Amino acid sequence: MAKENIAFLVNLRKNTQEGSPMEGRYYPEAESKETLSTKGFAKHVSEHGGTLVTLEFMQLVLAAIVKCLKEMMSHGQPVKLDGLGTFRPTVTSVKNGAATIEDALRMGVNNMVAGVNFVFIPENAQGEEITSKKFKDQCSLQFAYLVETVKKVIGGKEKSYTLRTPLSAWGIISADEEGSEGSEGGETQQGGQGQQGNQNQPTGYALTISKTGSGSASVTHDGNAVTSGASLNEDDEVEISITPASGATPTATINGSTIELTADGGVYSGSFAMPAQASTLVINSGTGGGDGGDGLTND
Repeated sequence: MAKENIAFLVNLRKNTQEGSPMEGRYYPEAESKETLSTKGFAKHVSEHGGTLVTLEFMQLVLAAIVKCLKEMMSHGQPVKLDGLGTFRPTVTSVKNGAATIEDALRMGVNNMVAGVNFVFIPENAQGEEITSKKFKDQCSLQFAYLVETVKKVIGGKEKSYTLRTPLSAWGIISADEEGSEGSEGGETQQGGQGQQGNQNQPTGYALTISKTGSGSASVTHDGNAVTSGASLNEDDEVEISITPASGATPTATINGSTIELTADGGVYSGSFAMPAQASTLVINSGTGGGDGGDGLTND
C-alpha cells in the first residue's frame, strides 16, 4: 500500500494518574475523527476504481460482505481477507463458569455462553504485514494537539471539558522535521550523519510489570521470559499470554493504553511494541478462584 499525503494526526496527553511511576510524562494518542459511514467508504472505493466501479455497485458489495461476514461468524467460521486480516468469532463465559462438566451440561450451552464476540487479527503474512510496527511505516504521522482534561466548577457543579492546544505553539522542530531538513539540497550528507548518530545511541528501556487478579500470565520477547524491570529496545515485540480467573475477562495496558487481547480456548494473548521510554505494563487477569497471589508465571 502506498503512503498517501494525508497526515495521521497524533496528539499528546499527560499521564495524571496519581501514584503511577509514569505520572507527569507525556504519551501519544490518535486524534479522534468522525467515523466514515458505509456510503462514505463506498464513495472512496468507487473513486479509486474509476468508471468501472460505481458508488451504487460498491454499496451493494459492501452490504453483501457485511451480511455474509455476520453469517460466517454466527457459524463459528473465521474469515480471512487477504492483505487485511482475519475476523474470528470467540465466546465469553457467564460469571463463575461451572464447577463440573455435569453442571455445565445441565446448564446448557446457551446458559454457559454469555456472548459471542468478533475479534480482528491483522494480516501478518510476508509482504502483507499490517501489524503495528509495519503499518506505522505506511502512515504519515504528524503532531497535532496537546489534549488536557480540565475541570471547572460551574453553577456549583464540577464539570470536565477537553482543552486542545496546537503543538505548533511550542515552536520546537521535531526529530522528523530535522531529518527532512538535513536531507534537502546540499545538506544530505549532514542529515544522514545525524540519522546515523541516532541509530547508534543506546535504546534500552526498563519495562515494569504489574499484575493484579488471581489468574496467571506470562510475558515474553522472542520466546524468552521478560521479568519486571527488564531492559528492552525500542520496538521490541513483547508477547502476553493470560489465563484468567474462572469467568473473568482479562485486560492489559501499556502506559495506560489498552492492548488488544485475543481469546483462544480460554487463553488470552496480545502483543505490543516496546515504546522508546521506560514503560509500565499492567495485567489484570480478573478475580475469581485461587489464592490471589501474583500468578505472573515468569516473575
